Amino acid sequence: MLDINLTLMAVMLAVFFIMLYQLNNKLYKPLLRFMDDRDTAIAKDMDAARSMGGNTDELRAKAQANLDEAKSAAAALRQDVVEEGKSKTLEALTQKQVELEKLQEDFSVKLEEEKAALQNALLSQIPLVKESLKAKFSQL
Repeated sequence: MLDINLTLMAVMLAVFFIMLYQLNNKLYKPLLRFMDDRDTAIAKDMDAARSMGGNTDELRAKAQANLDEAKSAAAALRQDVVEEGKSKTLEALTQKQVELEKLQEDFSVKLEEEKAALQNALLSQIPLVKESLKAKFSQL
């Protein structure tokens, strides 16, 4: 039947513990250290990614603020240019209106002078027209 050999059992037990000690020192501890280091590196990278994500949001907010500021400055500049254009146009329009009023006044004065000259010419021609009419009536 089966006999239990205590020396063989003790040797096997000693070999088992020696192998367990060797595997622990050469395989399990470095493997566990590598896994812990990897978990630490992953945690650091995640923290860095989160901080960069927060930094991105901050930079995006600054960029949006800069865009808003530039838009408001452009709107103010556009408004100034429009106001300046309106004032120049109004000034040119007023100047042209004054010029046209002066031309109209000059034309009116000239027209009055021509009217007076034409009246004088017609008045000087009235006696000739009367005589010409008398001659025509006498022929009838």
